[in-house]
Amino acid sequence: MAGDGLRVDPGHRGGRTPGRGEQAGRGAESTGLTAVVVGAAGHTGGEVCRLLLGHPYVGEILPTSRSDLPFDQTHPNLRGCGLVYRSADEALDARPDVAFLCAPAGEAMRMAPRFLTAGTRVVDLGPDFRFADPDVYTRVYGRPHLAPELLAKAAYGVSELNRAEITAARLVANPGCYVITALLALYPLLGAAFVDWSSLIRISAINGTSGGGTAPHPRLMHAEVAGSMLSYSLNGHRHAPELETVLGRLGGRPVSVDLSTAYGPFVRGTFLTASLSVGTAWRDDLDRDAVLDRYRKTYGSGADGEYFVRVVDQPRRGGLNEKEYDLYPRLADVVGSNFCHVGTDYDATHAVIRVVAVTDNLGKGAAGSAIQNMNLLTGLPESTGLAAYAL
Repeated sequence: MAGDGLRVDPGHRGGRTPGRGEQAGRGAESTGLTAVVVGAAGHTGGEVCRLLLGHPYVGEILPTSRSDLPFDQTHPNLRGCGLVYRSADEALDARPDVAFLCAPAGEAMRMAPRFLTAGTRVVDLGPDFRFADPDVYTRVYGRPHLAPELLAKAAYGVSELNRAEITAARLVANPGCYVITALLALYPLLGAAFVDWSSLIRISAINGTSGGGTAPHPRLMHAEVAGSMLSYSLNGHRHAPELETVLGRLGGRPVSVDLSTAYGPFVRGTFLTASLSVGTAWRDDLDRDAVLDRYRKTYGSGADGEYFVRVVDQPRRGGLNEKEYDLYPRLADVVGSNFCHVGTDYDATHAVIRVVAVTDNLGKGAAGSAIQNMNLLTGLPESTGLAAYAL
């Protein structure tokens, strides 16, 4: 068990601080990290368990749930893995190294203090610690925050954008799939002079039905969603204020975000398109390659850059309005992985930059990023246990 202040020694790397994107070697012996997964009966909790089962430095996994069913029945894909649901008290008694809180809004703020007091690092996959201002949390989620003293101590959990703060933290606020995907899509443009930041940023995002959770809902049944689409929260999505807050902080200026969301006829994945207006002085001189260059410089390439963000930058070969299907990311290319693929183009007629980003909502959009954050918290290379490519 890691205990307070531990940084796991990845063995073959000799304890050296890893560069971004480095991978732990296959076959490395486990150091026996103990991980608790609270809310393990849900889609996200189950995915955290699945990924932890393949993590070379996790020795014990303690899932907790209020479900009346055994673990093998809530997650038959993991049948035979040996995991058994425990109570929260049993999990605390084990003095775990890390706790993943996969709970609805309002639950993590009750549980996190107990784990932190026990010396456990906490990764909250819910929304309770994503806002530094408790009044903003109350406005967005309609309830008072019960642990406001912890908000200033929570590191915002997009590893690629906040690596140093996460590494030094004990509490990580893991954003959700829409926000992670949008931030990775927009971050390279935040310092761009050619974007008109006074204009509304329009984002349209389509999520897999697993994003709706495990609670039964007739409209999310396969028979209802197959061959169809289902819009929701068009009166103002709760993640728009989070995006405005984070983008404003990263870019050093206020931004306005219009976020439209829908469920698509697939189980896993987030397909996001963002549109940004270009300033008048730049409209005639900008082109796709100039925009793409911002992404190449920000994310690099594979092991030489951000390992989990891949820029789709194939050159255009056809003429005007020719359909070239390899220019932008495809959702199928990331499902089952912790990767984000991002691509862009410039519509000169309307002076609009369009960005396409795709992730797996249960992978990079939730469980995968949470384990990436755990790796940072414990001194492991970020891609440890996460380097598998899409299905």
